[in-house]
Amino acid sequence: MADILLVHGSCHGAWCWRDVIPALTALGHRPRTVDLPGHGDGRPAAEITLEETCRAVAAEISADTLVLGHSWAGFPITGAVEYRRPRGLIYLCAYVPTRQMSLIDMRRAGPRQTIGDAAVKSADGHSYTIRRDRAADLFYHDCPAETVAFALDHLCAQPILPQATPLAVPEVWQALPKAYIRGTQDQTIPPEYQASMVARWPDRDVHAMETSHSPFFAAPGRLASLIDQIAARM
Repeated sequence: MADILLVHGSCHGAWCWRDVIPALTALGHRPRTVDLPGHGDGRPAAEITLEETCRAVAAEISADTLVLGHSWAGFPITGAVEYRRPRGLIYLCAYVPTRQMSLIDMRRAGPRQTIGDAAVKSADGHSYTIRRDRAADLFYHDCPAETVAFALDHLCAQPILPQATPLAVPEVWQALPKAYIRGTQDQTIPPEYQASMVARWPDRDVHAMETSHSPFFAAPGRLASLIDQIAARM
């Protein structure tokens, strides 16, 4: 049994783990979620920083916690270990920070640009949203229709400043147990880019699911089973 903290990606919230939580609970784990700052709390996006976001994750961590971050959450779960050391980290279709780059830097460095004009910046320039008519193809192309409708109704604005801020990877991160789960049909972070980010990781720590960018909706049971297998080794 593991204490598992699930951290959402851009424009999402704790709601995206709706289907994974009961699946993990049925396997005997204790899953928990967190809403990152600026996601549904009504705060101005200009106030939200990367450091605050990392600290928000760290506040939920104990020494027994496995922390799983989806997509952009690869950044705050990495930065959080500067403040509290977890049992291990799991990256789900996520960015793995490197060389003091920001998320925006890493996205631009990718082999293909997938989001393009699907991201619409706010009038004040401090946040962005994803166009509803593009979000389904980007995030949920293999998910049930009801689930897609649920997700589209819950997507929110994403503060830009945290994603424009470089992250210095904490030294303690190197020694932590880590695993990566890649989506082989991901339309948001190119699967080949995900593979390149963990090319030097041991094979036993790198896994693949034949899903979109959102395995938590496309295959929640299979995702929970894979998390269970990873947890048994951490």
